[in-house]
Amino acid sequence: VPATAIPTTFKEAGPWQPAKPADRIPRDSWWTMYRDPVLSGLEAKIATANPNVAAAVARHDEASAYLQEARSGLFPTIGAEADVSRQRQSDNRPLRGTDQPSTYNTADADMSIGYDLDLWGKVRNQVSAGRSQEEASANDLESLRLSLQASLASTYFELRGFDQRAKLLNDTIDTYTRALKLTVSRHNGGLASGMDVSRAQTQLASARAAADDTQASRALLEHAIATLTGTPASSFSLPPDVAFNYLPHVPTGLPATLLQRRPDIAAAERRVAAANAKIGVAKAAFYPDISLGLDGGYQSDTFSPWLAAPNEIWSVGPQLLFTIFDGGKRSAAVANSRAQLAENGAKYRQTVLVAFQQVEDGLALLHHLGDESVNEDQALSAAQQTLALATSQYRDGVVSYLDVVTAQTTELTAQISSLDLRTRQLTASVSLIQALGGGWTGKPA
Repeated sequence: VPATAIPTTFKEAGPWQPAKPADRIPRDSWWTMYRDPVLSGLEAKIATANPNVAAAVARHDEASAYLQEARSGLFPTIGAEADVSRQRQSDNRPLRGTDQPSTYNTADADMSIGYDLDLWGKVRNQVSAGRSQEEASANDLESLRLSLQASLASTYFELRGFDQRAKLLNDTIDTYTRALKLTVSRHNGGLASGMDVSRAQTQLASARAAADDTQASRALLEHAIATLTGTPASSFSLPPDVAFNYLPHVPTGLPATLLQRRPDIAAAERRVAAANAKIGVAKAAFYPDISLGLDGGYQSDTFSPWLAAPNEIWSVGPQLLFTIFDGGKRSAAVANSRAQLAENGAKYRQTVLVAFQQVEDGLALLHHLGDESVNEDQALSAAQQTLALATSQYRDGVVSYLDVVTAQTTELTAQISSLDLRTRQLTASVSLIQALGGGWTGKPA
């Protein structure tokens, strides 16, 4: 495994994030931490209905077949052949003997056994490389599944955020409608100006436009969820749900556990192992290939008797094949294999670095979004109080409707920001779970 610097702790964890074993993350069903049965039902479709997962499964099957093909070189090759024919030779053939017929029958039955001694480890290294490639392919499959699961969860939470925003805007439209009626009534009574009426109409129309835009954005997210679950968008729908999703605590464990938990890291490490084994394959070309062969059977010019002792034929002996000169081809193959090892080693280190960055990003987001949430709640409370005071003072004729409009805009913006912040916390927790490797486990990298 390429040497990689591993920190002892996550910098962004801090005292606000207690260190707990990463094994507490549920295996293969991490989304159940959000306590949403609809999300759990959608996640279950990823493995069975998503075409990208099906393609990844096929790639893994290809790698498994390649491994089996390489492994077959560890065993002898056994073949059998039977040939029955009637032949005619030219009457003018050279060195024709008087006792040689021009037309004759041949009947051959032959069985052969060949075995490569693999003294230099060529086949064994091919098997080792194939096994590592198969394991890397399996890890790629798990990495894809995790990515799609995380994408589905994030999209789902964003959709639920738009459901909550739609309810907020619908409630706001009702409030603005009543405010417009009050303003029109006051205008008819000579207590409000026409400008107050137009301002109230503007607020109401803006809220309705925002509600329409929210529905458009929600539709796009619904279509994205349909595609992720392998369902045509035209036949998929999710009923609105304005309940707030549970925000779980995500245990991070120690930084070193990333090397075991993340399938992309495991896949990168397996490719390093495969590249290393391929160096052995390339080096074996500098030594002779030695194989043992055994061939035996029966040969006769008549069909009966055919399989009789006088008709036996056989041969046995070793075969040696050695390349004396190839113009540097084998040396180039070794150099190419070493370059591939260096490339895969660099990719492994980069994958590890990105993994630590993604975890730190997730921890930082959850940390600071938590602080932002406290401040946003205070801002929303103050905006609601300001709106109540402005509305009361407007009814009493103390302030103009402009103060009410300003307070309404501020309060609605604060409410939308609060809802968006909640959605961002949920998606940040999903990103952190993905960065930690989700519920996947496997052999240490």
